[in-house]
Formats: sequence, structure tokens, C-alpha cells
Amino acid sequence: MSQVTVRIPTPLRRFTAGAKELSTQGDTVRSVLQALAAAHDGLGERLLSPEGELRRFVNIYLGPQNINSLRGLATPVADGDVLSIIPALAGGLQ
Repeated sequence: MSQVTVRIPTPLRRFTAGAKELSTQGDTVRSVLQALAAAHDGLGERLLSPEGELRRFVNIYLGPQNINSLRGLATPVADGDVLSIIPALAGGLQ
């Protein structure tokens, strides 16, 4: 298993005791998110649907790349990788 850092956006920090970053282990993006969900009550349901898919308003980046342009939740991770959780923002020009 790889040791991965996950950057937590401000709206989700209430589930991580205010932590901006967490370190966890996993082999894929999915396993990293599942490990976070198991360790932090309420976080998993905000990231993953009941079917285990990434919620449509959540973007995950592996370094500078959106995982949707890679292999999605099946994207492999390596030691030292950094994942960033980026919630989609509503809004626009009025």
C-alpha cells in the first residue's frame, strides 16, 4: 500500500477535526477515499454515493490531473502522491 496525502477543502474540514491534510494508505484513489471514510465519520457520504461512485459535485485531483481524465476511482496511487478534493462550486455570471 502507498502512503498518500489528501488535501481537504474547507467545507469538509468539520469531518476531519479541522485538518487541512490527512495522510492515509491505499492502492487506488477509491481505496484512499474509503480509508478516509472509515476514519472520519460523515466524510465518506459526502464524497461517495451509496453505490460507491464519486458524487458528481466532487472533483479529485492526483497532482495537477483530474482523475476523470485518468482511470477515475481506479486510478493507481504511489507513495508520496497528493490527492486534492475539490468541491464543484455553483454560481456563474448574472
